[in-house]
Amino acid sequence: MGFLERADESAFVWLNSWVGRFPLLDRIVEVTVSDYLVPLTMALMLLGLWFAGPSKAHREDNQLGAMTAILSVAMANFIVELFNKFWYRPRPFEVLDVDLLFYMPTDSSFPANPAAFGFALALGVWIWNRKAGWMLLAPAVVFSLSRMYAGVFYPLDVIGGASVGVAAALLCGCLMLIFKRIPLQVLRLARAVYLA
Repeated sequence: MGFLERADESAFVWLNSWVGRFPLLDRIVEVTVSDYLVPLTMALMLLGLWFAGPSKAHREDNQLGAMTAILSVAMANFIVELFNKFWYRPRPFEVLDVDLLFYMPTDSSFPANPAAFGFALALGVWIWNRKAGWMLLAPAVVFSLSRMYAGVFYPLDVIGGASVGVAAALLCGCLMLIFKRIPLQVLRLARAVYLA
């Protein structure tokens, strides 16, 4: 085992050792770690952003941000699936004595899909609306940290997932800027049927 793997494992063991010491923190993590709360919250924030904006220009930027976020999440999930097909990293609970606060997922630990999802969505919006992007980054970070604390991912898994999400968002943001006429046409069609 190399230095990086030992450091990763040590950081995980240190963080997971808090489980049971702070019952209130454990209860909070049990809520935030779920497959539903944070993703649903972020999706509802994205939906609200689609219809928000003090002017037509602001609303259009928000809508382009929502479109970029959706494309970024799709690309990040595709990249994570590719990683999972060619490389499997055991979950911490498979190789260590872990205090688990979550069910036992069966897919690869690296890269962390929840981190890829959260960071892709937040940065996809951030490219077009900094304030909303920062607001979405908070639940993405909480989601990622709670998965580590709960015993499901190593820190490097989360860093890898976040990197995949950031890369996907930057690529999708560049594509949206280069081919901006296409998403603008989609928005015009959506406005024609009162969906934007």
